[in-house]
Amino acid sequence: MLAAAEETGLVKMLTEAVPTGNEASVAPRLADSRASTRQSLMLTLLFMNLAGVRRSWDLRGYSGDGLGLLSGRPRAYGYAHTERFLAQLAKVNGADLLTIGLARWTSQLWRVGEADTLAVYYVDGHRKPVYSDSLLPRGLVGRTGKILGCRSLTLLHDTQGHPLAVLTARGDQHLTIGLPLVVASYEQAIGQGQLPTVIVDREGMSAPFLQEVGAEHTIITLLRTDQYKDLTSFHNVGEFVPLEYDRDGVLIREVAPAQFMLNVPGQSNQVVTLSVALVRDWRRQVPVQVEEKHPRQWYADLAQDQRWWENEWIASPAPSVPTQPKLIPVVSTASTQDAVGLAHTYFHRWAAQENIIRDFLIPLGLDTNHGYSKTPVENSEIAKRRAVLQKRLDNCRAWADKAYRKSDWNSKHGNKLWQAAKAYSDDQYRQLNLRLSETEYQMLDRSAWRALVKQETALIDPEISRRFQEAQRVLNRSHREWEKYERYCVLQREVLRDLENLKAQERSMYELNNAKDHIMTVCKVALANLVMWVRDRFFSAAYVHATVERLLPFFRLPGRVLTYHEHVLVTLRPFNDRRLNRDLAEFCAKVNQAHVCLPSGKALYFAVAETTHP
Repeated sequence: MLAAAEETGLVKMLTEAVPTGNEASVAPRLADSRASTRQSLMLTLLFMNLAGVRRSWDLRGYSGDGLGLLSGRPRAYGYAHTERFLAQLAKVNGADLLTIGLARWTSQLWRVGEADTLAVYYVDGHRKPVYSDSLLPRGLVGRTGKILGCRSLTLLHDTQGHPLAVLTARGDQHLTIGLPLVVASYEQAIGQGQLPTVIVDREGMSAPFLQEVGAEHTIITLLRTDQYKDLTSFHNVGEFVPLEYDRDGVLIREVAPAQFMLNVPGQSNQVVTLSVALVRDWRRQVPVQVEEKHPRQWYADLAQDQRWWENEWIASPAPSVPTQPKLIPVVSTASTQDAVGLAHTYFHRWAAQENIIRDFLIPLGLDTNHGYSKTPVENSEIAKRRAVLQKRLDNCRAWADKAYRKSDWNSKHGNKLWQAAKAYSDDQYRQLNLRLSETEYQMLDRSAWRALVKQETALIDPEISRRFQEAQRVLNRSHREWEKYERYCVLQREVLRDLENLKAQERSMYELNNAKDHIMTVCKVALANLVMWVRDRFFSAAYVHATVERLLPFFRLPGRVLTYHEHVLVTLRPFNDRRLNRDLAEFCAKVNQAHVCLPSGKALYFAVAETTHP
C-alpha cells in the first residue's frame, strides 16, 4: 500500500498539502518540522484504519509493526505526536488544502473529465452520529432511522463508484445545499469545466433546487411519493417496454417515457418540465385507492344463501384488496425519450455509490468521529419554530388590525346609515301626518280613513325598510369583524404564550469544529481509492468486485522485511488455504513485474514463504 501511494502520487499530494513556513505561522511546531516528519505523520493518519486503529487515542495501546513500516519508521508514532500534528494541521487550514488535493489526485488517478461529455456523477449525503451531552445540530441518520446529533458528509462519486471528493458540514445541512457546494468545489479544484450529469437521491427533489441547479447541470433523481398519485399525474405517457427480467425470464420491471410538470412553490405561473422514465415494478404491489361514496358493508360480497347472522355460519376468506404495480418515476431535467437508458443510469446509483459507502468507506472508519471542540451557536431548531410562531404572530396582528379597522369603519358607517334611515322615516311619517290632518281627510269615516292610512303607509314603508336593512347589514358586518378581532386577539395571546414556553424550553446548541474530522475523512476517502487502485491493478479478475473486508487479510499478512541497498524484500507468511495462496502468489508476481518503488526510492519485491508440512 505504501508503494501504491508513492506510485499514484498520493504521498506527494499529502505532503504538499501540509502548510509550511509563513503559511503555518500560527503553529510554530508544524512550521519548523522537517519534511520527513510531516510525511511520516501524514502516512500515519492515512494508514491508521488499515492497521485497525480507528482513533489517534487507540495508538496508546497499539503494539504492532505494520503502521510503523507504512509510515517509514521503526515504530509507529504515539498518541501525543499524532494528535498534536492533527490539531496543528486543522489550525492552519489543512482541511481545505487536503480537500483540493484529494479532488486533483482522484481526477488524475481515474482520468476524470478527459473529454467525456456523457459521464455521470453521483452525489449522496451521509450522516454519522455524534453522541454528546450537549445539543448538536441534528439530522436523520439513515442506517438507524433516528434523528441524532451528527456530522453531515456530502460525497461525489464517478460512474465506477470511485469517491472523488467529500465535504463535511453540520448535521442539519440538507443535501440540496451540500450538492452545489461539493460540485463547485470539485470543478474548481480540477479546473476542467462543469460536470455534465449529476445523479442524486430523492432528497434533492425540490422544484427551486432543480430550477436553479438544473440550469447548469443535468440532474437525475426520483419523484417523492407525495408529488404524484398515479399514471394520471403524468403527461405524454408512452408505451411500456421491458426493462428487467428475473432469472426465470419473468418480466419484473417495465418502463415508459413520460413528462411531469413540477410546480414551483410561490410562483403559480412557473413549472419545471421534467422528462420521466416511468418504471412499473411488478414485484412490489401497492393497494389501489378506491373512492366510495358510502362505506361498503363487510358482508356485501357474501352469497344470499349464507346466513351470517346465524350461529352455524362458517366464515370464508375476505376478498383480496385490488393492487397495482408500484410506480418508480425517474426524472431528469434534460429532455430525453430514452426511458430505458435513463432508468438504468439512475439504478446504477446503488452499485456506484450506496454499495461503495457501505463496503469501502464505512469499514475504513468513515463513521468514526475525530475532534469534539464546540462553539455555541443559535439553536437552529428553536429558531425555525420561533420563526414560524413569529410569522403567525405578525399575521395575527395584521389580521387583528385589519379586522378592527373594518369593524370601526362599518360601525361608524352603520350608525350614520341608521341615523339617516331614522331621520328619513321620521320625515316621511311627519309629512304623512300633516297630509292626514287636513280637513278633507278629517271628514272621512273611520273605515275609509284607515284604508287611506294603510295605502299611504304602504308607499313609504318599503324605502324606509330598505334603508334600515342596509344599515343593519353594515352593523352586522361590523359585529362580525369585531368577533374576528377578538379571535385574533386570543390567537395573539396563545402565540405569545407559545413563544414564552419556547424560550423557557430552549437549550444551548453547540456546533462542532469539523476541521479534524474532515482531515481524517479525506484520508479515509483517499485510502478507499488506493485500495480500489491496488485491487484493479494487482489482484486477479476474481477480485474485480472485492470489498475491503475481502482484501484486508492480504494487507494484514505478517511477514519478514529485509532492506537492501537498492530494494526491499517482503516475505509474506502464506494462508492456510490453497486457493488464497494461489491468489497471493499471483498478486506478488504482478507487483514484482510492475517494479513499484517506495518513497525512499527503493524497489519493492514480494515473496511468499514456503510452507513446511510435518
